[in-house]
Amino acid sequence: MLLKALADMGHGDLVVIADDFYPSVSMARDGITVDADGIGAAAMLDAILQLMPLDTEYVEHPVLIMDVMEEKRAEIGRPAVWDEFIAAVEKNEPKGKSCVGFIDRFSFYDKAKTAFVTISTGERRPYGCVILQKGVM
Repeated sequence: MLLKALADMGHGDLVVIADDFYPSVSMARDGITVDADGIGAAAMLDAILQLMPLDTEYVEHPVLIMDVMEEKRAEIGRPAVWDEFIAAVEKNEPKGKSCVGFIDRFSFYDKAKTAFVTISTGERRPYGCVILQKGVM
């Protein structure tokens, strides 16, 4: 199902890779939801980037990581999963980490509602959510 969804996507379509806490089904009412509960978010990102190009031509940050809310930063710090996301992008995208940006939680939710596909992973670390924008093959 996931491979079909990725193949059906067009240039500019969005993929959400969500952690286990993200409300995937309710947020993706108009899109496809894929349950990938046996894999972490960073491993899923790495796998997708081996198949799907990022939209590096038309947007500054085709990879958007959900940022920690200001009031939680001191408590949470920098989530380790972010470094794994960035490593996956650097491994698979020639433009590297310059493609990665951050988006606040509620803006992430708004943007994610327009995603073509939402992948619900088994990621148990908070703030393990990322949006990808598909580029041209």
